[in-house]
Amino acid sequence: MKSNRLLLFLLPLLSLTGCTDTCKETRTFRRYSPVTFTAAQVRQGIQTEPPQALVNPGKIYTKDQFLFINELKEGIHIVDNRNPSDPKPVAFLRIPGNGDMAIRNNILYADSYMDLIAFDISNPTAVQTVKRVPNVFPNGSFEGGWWSFDPASQLLYDQKVSYVTETTETNCEEGVAPTNWWGGVFFSAQTSAAVNDKSGGSVTNGVAGSMARFALYDNYLYTVNQSAMQLFDIKNPAEPQLGNQVQLGWGIETIFPYKDKLFIGSQSGMHIYDNANPEKPSLLSVFQHARVCDPVVVHDNLAYVTLRSGNQCGGFTNQLDVVDVTNLTSPKLLKSYPMRNPHGLGISFPNLFICEGAYGLKSFDVRDALNIDRNLLQHIEGINAFDVIPLEKSLLMIGKDGFYQFDISNPRQLRQISRIPISRPSYY
Repeated sequence: MKSNRLLLFLLPLLSLTGCTDTCKETRTFRRYSPVTFTAAQVRQGIQTEPPQALVNPGKIYTKDQFLFINELKEGIHIVDNRNPSDPKPVAFLRIPGNGDMAIRNNILYADSYMDLIAFDISNPTAVQTVKRVPNVFPNGSFEGGWWSFDPASQLLYDQKVSYVTETTETNCEEGVAPTNWWGGVFFSAQTSAAVNDKSGGSVTNGVAGSMARFALYDNYLYTVNQSAMQLFDIKNPAEPQLGNQVQLGWGIETIFPYKDKLFIGSQSGMHIYDNANPEKPSLLSVFQHARVCDPVVVHDNLAYVTLRSGNQCGGFTNQLDVVDVTNLTSPKLLKSYPMRNPHGLGISFPNLFICEGAYGLKSFDVRDALNIDRNLLQHIEGINAFDVIPLEKSLLMIGKDGFYQFDISNPRQLRQISRIPISRPSYY
């Protein structure tokens, strides 16, 4: 009898200690590996190549029915968009370390790590370098990493991104291993064309999205990095000259010119600069908010600011702020609207378009600034939206899964006109 009781006691213990069930999980990570280039390697890497597939698109720009789509750190896709239903890639302008661009007349300005380069794009299939302004950007950041340049050694330090798929096994009862490696190798992710110019003549500018770090006004190109605004004199567009530098504080992200003002988005607030003297912009005020990513667009006396939590930005705020900028020296928050993960935005009054990252694209009627949440016109899900450029009849949108164009003649029912897909799955 005692032996039977002992057996009954041991059986449950044996069943527990003998459990060998394991769970398998496959995850894709971005791997960052340090790389070093010489200045000569960077500068010799510029060339015009045949069209290439989108892989990791960034900023977008448009000028004279052509599209310019940044391929992060690699260059710019040039696309003939005269027929929006059938955009045709015509060339790839390889620019090592490229992240931003702006176009005046037929001159394209682009960053190439530490240098500013002016290109003649009169013939999009045979772009020519016309001017290089060297060593004007000492450091910078791209999604997921930083780079820096040492003028003394002429060495540039960056990070190479590769995608790695790994399968891990854990005891089913132990849960899943964490996916973010902050201190190690892995890190998983989730204006019109002719305005802002007083120089007269036949000067025309292109149009950028809200995520832009380059802006054009009068005879100047404005570029912002993490802490400063660098000006370039472009009276002669093909001969940009280094101009003044304005210190802005830390965490600067975007620049949006509106009339004779500059609205600069940062991780801690919106900076407003008076640009009446384009050579020397002067600070009017700063509208402060929680530490998050912050692009901004403006229409009349209202600024629309999206606040986004994220890996680089920190914070936990995801919302749309509507700010009254009637008094530019004392901007006032009118109302905040909760969002899911807002990125870039665009205004074509009365319609506001907001990119919600992996949660799609939203359009709102904003004529009633205090009830925007009640005037959602459409929410397009199933796409990854990063930034937009509203035009007269269409909307250009870039995301991690490709480039889209929509007919916006009916703001309650945007109609997709075309799409240029990326060549790899979206892991964001």
